[in-house]
Amino acid sequence: MDGRGWDPHENAKIRGEITEMDSPGVQDEYVELDGYDEKTQKEAEKRLQEVFEKIPRDISLILFTSREKNAPFNSAAREVIRLVRQMTSKISLLEFGLDHETARKWDVRVSPTLLFNPEKYRIRWLGAPVGEETKTFVEALMMMGYGQVNMGEQAGKILEEIDSPRHIKVFVSPSCPYCPQQVVNALKAAIMKPEIVSLEIVDIQANPKLAEEYSAQSVPQTFANEVLVAQGAQTEELFMSSVLRLEQQYIFIPDDDAPLIETDLVIVGGGPAGLTAGIYAQRSGLKSAIVEKDALGGQIATTPIVENYPGIAQAGGKVLVELMVSHALEYARIFQGEEVVDIATGDSIVVTTSRRRFQTRAVLLATGAKHRHLDVPGERRLSGRGVSYCSTCDGPLFTGRKVVMVGGGDSAITEALHLKNIGVDVTLVHRREVLRAQEHLVEKLQQEHIPVLFYTVIEEIAGKEGVTSVTLLNLKTGKKRHEKADGVFIAVGYEPSVELARKIGVEITPEGYIKHDAGHRTNIPGIYSAGDVEGGYKQIVTAAGQGAEAALAIFEDLIHPYWKQ
Repeated sequence: MDGRGWDPHENAKIRGEITEMDSPGVQDEYVELDGYDEKTQKEAEKRLQEVFEKIPRDISLILFTSREKNAPFNSAAREVIRLVRQMTSKISLLEFGLDHETARKWDVRVSPTLLFNPEKYRIRWLGAPVGEETKTFVEALMMMGYGQVNMGEQAGKILEEIDSPRHIKVFVSPSCPYCPQQVVNALKAAIMKPEIVSLEIVDIQANPKLAEEYSAQSVPQTFANEVLVAQGAQTEELFMSSVLRLEQQYIFIPDDDAPLIETDLVIVGGGPAGLTAGIYAQRSGLKSAIVEKDALGGQIATTPIVENYPGIAQAGGKVLVELMVSHALEYARIFQGEEVVDIATGDSIVVTTSRRRFQTRAVLLATGAKHRHLDVPGERRLSGRGVSYCSTCDGPLFTGRKVVMVGGGDSAITEALHLKNIGVDVTLVHRREVLRAQEHLVEKLQQEHIPVLFYTVIEEIAGKEGVTSVTLLNLKTGKKRHEKADGVFIAVGYEPSVELARKIGVEITPEGYIKHDAGHRTNIPGIYSAGDVEGGYKQIVTAAGQGAEAALAIFEDLIHPYWKQ
């Protein structure tokens, strides 16, 4: 179901170049452009305008605001809409107060609320489409303006099975890089089946009380008919399956008639290792495809600040991701939102994803690592309800509230500093006597007067609908104490994502990483690895270097297959 009127691959490139906007602070009455110089902004606006100028259909927007409520978000919503309307005459806007009869007609009670073509679609945005969600807003306008939705065949079949009303709520935050993927999934459902699917996109920063009511303290979270059906971003197929069955789905196996793509190399993972490998493989003459089930960029996407990547002294994680993805798109094809479910090895390797099959000559496993858990009572139960692993995504909801950050490495200190910077009352808990983070980060921690509890661990996280307290154990004295807390952020390292590798028989080291040689070859001919899944230093620069090394080794091996010698 490819869209007509614009190329989906071109659309992906444009989305990556859209000027992003900071979420408004309490004092802000305007939107600031973030992370791009003036030249880049103008180029992005020019490309976007070219696409908007071709929109064939009219789009009517109705904005509802209140002078007494959420003034910064009202201003931000107006500004984003104004910028887009400058690019096309096809978008009209009406604005009413919450006390206007039109608000009563559409049952609007929250400021700001934005309705999209309300006579046709039941889609409303509670908040302002800023930050990461600016991309989602533009995507929504494109889908409505062109009257086409770029949905995979498998997801379309599942959507067709939904034959009774579904009211979907997706809770998002402007700082969450995973949220746009989930919202776009929901938009596709609401646009393709407007008669039975309605959608509310809820910004937790603009609507903290509503977020608390649903215990949506981690984003994205998705509800369908008031049932929690997803925590985190999903592939298109898993989203539609979850909405269909009204419970979260974790596995989707595509039909046997899924399309087949022939390529030289399939790279599983869109982090720095995978993106770099795609660039170097394609430059070597290998047709390459990068498959990523979650947000592109891996852990960088949720890192507030990245320091000392060569050539970049300091940058926001999302900015570095956009640069990497834009670069990779010039060379390799990227399939985001697809999960690799199986790899069949042999003379010809077949990679099966949640949408299609790839027939390939080699596979690079750059699956990265996932957050390590504390495995204490209350952690799993309260995950997304005050327990979080991403301060960038969920931190804004805890502004003015008390949280505990667990960990003592670079990630924990960076996230604690970020939380402090956005007005969160944060205390660091570390099980050892000395922090493991870099010296300059420790100095910043001291400068910000963030308290640190050494020799301390969390024994239990308590709360019914959300986190209310933690039980702390001092390892030196053996004493326990209960502390009130509204949230717990956890940054105690990562575990390699080797489930797929294990499934196909790749040898794993005693430490749990993929076993490989100097050429990043595994024990299975044609299967390679790179990045955090191999262990070693957990640095962006080393992951990128390994991706380049692996791509060059694969090129040499495909010319002279070592397994045939």
